Amino acid sequence: MEIRRALPQDIRELLHCLKMRSKYAVLLVFVISLIIIEKENNFISRVSDKLKQSPQALAEANSTEGSPAPPKNGSLASLQELDAAFSQLRSHLHNITLQLAGDGQPGPRRHVLLMATTRTGSSFVGEFFNQQSSIFYLFEPLWHVEKTVNFLSGAASAVGSAVIYRDALKQLFLCDLYILENYISPVPEGHLMPFLFRRSSSQSLCEEPVCTPSTKKVFEKYYCRNRRCGPLNITLAAEACRRKQHVALKTVRFRPLEFLQPLAEDPRLDLRIIQLVRDPRAVLASRMVAFSGKYESWQKWLSEGEASLQEEEVQKLRSNCESIRVSAELGLRRPGWLRGRYMLVRYEDVARAPLRKAREMFRFAGLPLTPQVEEWIGKNTQAPRDSSGVYSTCKNSSEQFDKWRFGMPFKMAQVVQDACAPAMRLFGYKLAGSPEALANRSFSLLEEAQPAWVT
Repeated sequence: MEIRRALPQDIRELLHCLKMRSKYAVLLVFVISLIIIEKENNFISRVSDKLKQSPQALAEANSTEGSPAPPKNGSLASLQELDAAFSQLRSHLHNITLQLAGDGQPGPRRHVLLMATTRTGSSFVGEFFNQQSSIFYLFEPLWHVEKTVNFLSGAASAVGSAVIYRDALKQLFLCDLYILENYISPVPEGHLMPFLFRRSSSQSLCEEPVCTPSTKKVFEKYYCRNRRCGPLNITLAAEACRRKQHVALKTVRFRPLEFLQPLAEDPRLDLRIIQLVRDPRAVLASRMVAFSGKYESWQKWLSEGEASLQEEEVQKLRSNCESIRVSAELGLRRPGWLRGRYMLVRYEDVARAPLRKAREMFRFAGLPLTPQVEEWIGKNTQAPRDSSGVYSTCKNSSEQFDKWRFGMPFKMAQVVQDACAPAMRLFGYKLAGSPEALANRSFSLLEEAQPAWVT
């Protein structure tokens, strides 16, 4: 203080002026920063609104034939990164709130995606998560999305469909169930949906408070089995989703694993992906029973003894196997965004040891396996031998998983083996070299599961 008084008057005034200017400079920089951030947020909001267009518009935008992979848009990627950075703090606070409010249960909120194809046992495995009271489980929520996309004139390309499916999955994981209303026709009034595909297969949609009193003259095709409920109120379902500790979705309508990277990197989600596969010979045998109308050419080929099957059918089979293999190989390569988030499971392993595999899947997902789940598994895997309905999840699993091999003509198995050999080798399914080997129960068609399948 004494030194400052000793300075000449003009020097003191200069120091005071500089001090005031520095304060104003800091304030000015702060104000400018706020303005920039606000403008960026507004710009991002406008872009997001533009991206969140109707399913039809998005499908039309992707309906033209394009490259097998979506074009890389550096500007859009930058905006997505910027948007994620701005929302990161809010997301962390949101997750903390969910953890504190999650019915008193500890641990982070998990988001589990069971990804499979038709007739691979996904309904059975999905029930493991459906029986867990702390999990909000949805059975095939993309059914309505697929119907809408396929109905649109000039149906979306494979890439366009994958984008639509992925974005719908993200909203559902975030408990934005209103997204389904965009794919229901006519559009639900007052968020009431008298028709939701397989509502009865999701316990969370058939328990209080989502189960409202039944309404006269309103009949649901997929009504709740254990109690009578009124039309599904999406608002109540979304609130129930937010109250649950975890979310699990099962779908057979999404295959390209690489499209899930934005979900795995979204700070609002803690994604775990379980890809369920099954011997393609068993899958074909099951589909020919469940969807006989779609496999008339196969039946005709088998009954009339023609030399070869239509190439179109063989190519379709090959494409299905390759899409599954490509996704699995990506998961097993362990890219950074998937590390610790991907698990490959064979249905045959689940059928032979359901409780042990259930424990492995729940451990991978970071979820506790409750006595209710264990009890359900015990009751539904030791069913009488005649419990073999096409869509049943109650079977003697240890006796059912390879039953297909004793009724499949060898030439049909050969077609599958030729078309799906790369996928079968990856998943550890042995090729049968003769009719005797195919029908010989002592000859195992299954190699041991690999520990590396849990990544």
